[in-house]
Amino acid sequence: RNMSSAGPEGRKKMRECEGLIDSLVYYIQGAIADHEPNDKATENCVCILHNLSYQLEIELPESYAQSIYMQRRNIPNNDKTPGCFGTRSRKVKEQQQDTPLPEEKSNPKGVESLWHSTLIRIYLSLIAKSTRNYTQEASLGALQNLTAGTGPMPFAVARTVVQKANGLPGIRAMLHVGHPAVRKTAVSLLRNLSRNTSLQNDIAREVLPDLVSILPECVPGSDVACETTASICYTLFNLTQSSSHNARLLLSAHGLPKVIAISMNDSNMFSKASRAASVLLYSLWSHTDLHSAYKK
Repeated sequence: RNMSSAGPEGRKKMRECEGLIDSLVYYIQGAIADHEPNDKATENCVCILHNLSYQLEIELPESYAQSIYMQRRNIPNNDKTPGCFGTRSRKVKEQQQDTPLPEEKSNPKGVESLWHSTLIRIYLSLIAKSTRNYTQEASLGALQNLTAGTGPMPFAVARTVVQKANGLPGIRAMLHVGHPAVRKTAVSLLRNLSRNTSLQNDIAREVLPDLVSILPECVPGSDVACETTASICYTLFNLTQSSSHNARLLLSAHGLPKVIAISMNDSNMFSKASRAASVLLYSLWSHTDLHSAYKK
């Protein structure tokens, strides 16, 4: 687990180590089958897989890139050095290209397992069944990493999470846990998922009211809470930008007063959260059919 946080070369060596990823997946599958999702070894295994999925799209060998990824791998990376937790995803444009999806192997081996639907379902199962915060956060974080890029693999993972594996209810439950880092990672994952236009209505229907409900009444004091608030606003921006229906859903969930209060926060005018709320307000105002409702 410590070695998997050692940087690009460490991740590369561990991904290439024959049998390592398969063994980690095998162990977690056994723990879930034995109804033991909370043991320490499972947490360690998930944290390792979480770290090995970091920057996966741009660090894969060319043999994989040529066959399953778009040749758009020169997106600059400004992220902090990765640990097991923290800021994990690359900064990408809040959009998703409409690209053909990669074909999935029925019996993946090694690094191929990292984006396979089998492991995606394992993460979702741990999110639903484990009560261990680190295991929850690592599972959410791995999915966040896998949905962070702009190629067909992140889109395929997002579609599996939302439509094929019905993962939104489990992710939605993580929005209401007491652990701030788990909540932050769940919101970051939803932000990535919400970039996919074909999934936005499903996401809005399932989690938009919950996102509004956890918005604070003003900019929060802690950095983690402030980043979470900003991510919520950008997720709501993605969900409402092209949908008047979803904007009305935000309105009916009493989200507008909260967003206005966050955007007008005097004590920290230039905070991430205030900027994100302002961007969201600007977008909401573009739905001219809702102006009278907004004013009321």
